[in-house]
Amino acid sequence: MNSGRDVRGKYAVIGAGPSGLAAAKNLLAQGIACEVLEAHDTLGGIWNRSNPRSSVYATTHTITSKPVTAYPGFPLADELPPYPRHDEILSYLESFAAAHQLTDCIRFGQDVVGVRPEEDSSWRIETADGSTRHYRGVIIANGHNWSPRYPTYPGQFAGETLHSRDYDSPSIFDGKRVLVVGAGNSGCDIAVDAARHADSVLVSMRRGYYFVPKFVFGKPVDQVGQNTQSTRLPIGLVRLGYRALLRVAFGYPTDYGLPAPDHRLLETPPIVNSLLPYYVAHGRVKPRPDIAALDGDKVEFVDGRVDAIDVIVYATGFRLQLPFIDTRHLGWRDGRPDLFMMAMSRQHDNLFVAGLTDGTGGHFPTVDLQTQVMARFIAGLDAESPAARALARRKATDHPDATGGIRFVDSPRSLTQFELNTYVRQLRRQLVALG
Repeated sequence: MNSGRDVRGKYAVIGAGPSGLAAAKNLLAQGIACEVLEAHDTLGGIWNRSNPRSSVYATTHTITSKPVTAYPGFPLADELPPYPRHDEILSYLESFAAAHQLTDCIRFGQDVVGVRPEEDSSWRIETADGSTRHYRGVIIANGHNWSPRYPTYPGQFAGETLHSRDYDSPSIFDGKRVLVVGAGNSGCDIAVDAARHADSVLVSMRRGYYFVPKFVFGKPVDQVGQNTQSTRLPIGLVRLGYRALLRVAFGYPTDYGLPAPDHRLLETPPIVNSLLPYYVAHGRVKPRPDIAALDGDKVEFVDGRVDAIDVIVYATGFRLQLPFIDTRHLGWRDGRPDLFMMAMSRQHDNLFVAGLTDGTGGHFPTVDLQTQVMARFIAGLDAESPAARALARRKATDHPDATGGIRFVDSPRSLTQFELNTYVRQLRRQLVALG
């Protein structure tokens, strides 16, 4: 136990997943000492299936292709497939940590339970073993896809229930009648898994979605999409181009028997899945609307249909939670922290949140750029840079719009959404301004 140990010369990075590793790499690149506090006994965050908080299952692959997924300057290996498997991503993260000499600054088994500021502007961090340490600043990078969100319905269900976070292998569906609630990327993946094992599979969808194949004209679809969006065309023209491309390459959801989307393209994250429409078209997965009530082994839907079910999988997303820090330090409102550029505390110059974002591109490059801004800002303050001091003033009240003109659907998932190229341009402008 290191009760009361003073490490005020260092920054604390909470979490050794993709965001925490990027933060540590960029802090060290600016000469800023840090310690990474990781609750689990190995690194990788959600990409490490042995981590109790991981939401990765046995069949998980990336939904972004290798060039879009990888950290800048650290490509995924040529011999890997275009869409790597979860264990390949974990090995990649381990290689990234080794290449940037991050492992020595990671303290494993450090489950952070308390973060609070002291009068001298340092931060007191308490871990579950009762230890306390004091740091000069904090970057929170513990992820946001680990605290399950469950819907509530009238009645009681007598069968088996689980959240997508706790799903691991499709063998649990053998010979059963399965209902997957939620049609995001995880829900559709799980429904496809179940279609190969279960007696019957239903997927409850509150709305229709746009489905995107992983390949278009032989190229990973995200590479085509990023090239299109980076042209700076008005979002309406970009949307028209996407619609035409999807119409030719894939068709429309109703062509397969899926419900029509109730929103415009890009207003929710597209579902990167070719197999769910395939199984729907073959009758192996049957769409249903929202649930009206539960009654023993029966589920009633809002359209009046009733089905007998053995297993319900709630693929209903995750709650934004930073349980170890008082909400007032991050100005929570409308269900999320109020952060400058979705990353920087408005009231503290030494408190940051890395990776609390969801865009249409790869997470690793975005959080790398985000933490470059953090590190250069910290270094600028240390050097008494006028540019850093100006940013410290500006971030208290400035609210840059990262939506790129997209009106995201009002849902919990939209709390962390941004338009990729708009947000990346904003981050790069901050880097230029900081010198």
